[in-house]
Amino acid sequence: MELISTPENPVPRGAECTRVVTNDGFHLRAMSVRVSNPRGTVVILGGRADFMERYFETARDLMERGYCVASVDLRGQGGSQRLTEKRLRGHVGSFEEYDEDIRAFMTQVVLPDCPPPYYVLAHSTGGNIILRLIRTRNWFKKCVLIAPLVDLNYGAWPIPLVHLLTSIAMTLRLGWVYLPGKRQAPLGRKDFTGNPLTQDQRRWNRDSAVLEKAPQLGSGGPTYGWLSAALKSIATLRKMKSEKGLKCPVLIVAAGLDSVVDNDAIRRFSERVAGVSIITIREALHEILLEKDEIRQQFLAAFDMFVAEEP
Repeated sequence: MELISTPENPVPRGAECTRVVTNDGFHLRAMSVRVSNPRGTVVILGGRADFMERYFETARDLMERGYCVASVDLRGQGGSQRLTEKRLRGHVGSFEEYDEDIRAFMTQVVLPDCPPPYYVLAHSTGGNIILRLIRTRNWFKKCVLIAPLVDLNYGAWPIPLVHLLTSIAMTLRLGWVYLPGKRQAPLGRKDFTGNPLTQDQRRWNRDSAVLEKAPQLGSGGPTYGWLSAALKSIATLRKMKSEKGLKCPVLIVAAGLDSVVDNDAIRRFSERVAGVSIITIREALHEILLEKDEIRQQFLAAFDMFVAEEP
């Protein structure tokens, strides 16, 4: 396991690559990097099909602010062990498997080796995982979630039909099959036009260059198994009530032009659950941290204000 460096996207200075082993035997790729006189540690957790190299720029931004940084690739993606023989399949059996990934990462890397207090910066699927974890875990002082997967944006697909097709596929043991219309290869340079993730072509090409150098980090579209697991995790979030509470304050930063997750569901969640605040960057697509400079600066300003507030 190693971290991949390119001229446009160098590894953060001092970063160490670590192997994490889960209780169910999966090997995960993790990273940690320390700074002098730290203000604490920010854990970066990406979304579905992500890999840590996409967040090197953000790691450097946080290091400049005085934070140590730690990150991990979830099972089935990036530099971590894959779940099927076909490496590109975006697959998982249950989001509880991701819970185990985070537990192993926190107990083997962050808690023993990184200075407190601990914050988390999680994107999309990563945000879904964190929202469920902080119902019971008190690892983090504050959480910042970017376009969290509170629910999917189903587009023209009726939600009952999505659930029906997913249930049929799982009953027929076709969980490994790609979802209809989803590509089997990672997105690359030629796919920038019309993409739903970012309007910044320079950052898009930078991340494409990483995959060109290390194609083993790439993932294709999600499977029915992944969707089934996501729908069950989404249902858990939908049942959360304000009286249950969370173990730390949460700031959600939504992307106004998001077509991947459902912004209305995010807003309803923030209104329903105590301790959750929300702001929206209206001009942003789904991947705010990989967006244009002016959008990233809006996000970083919100992060700075939220993290600096007491308690």
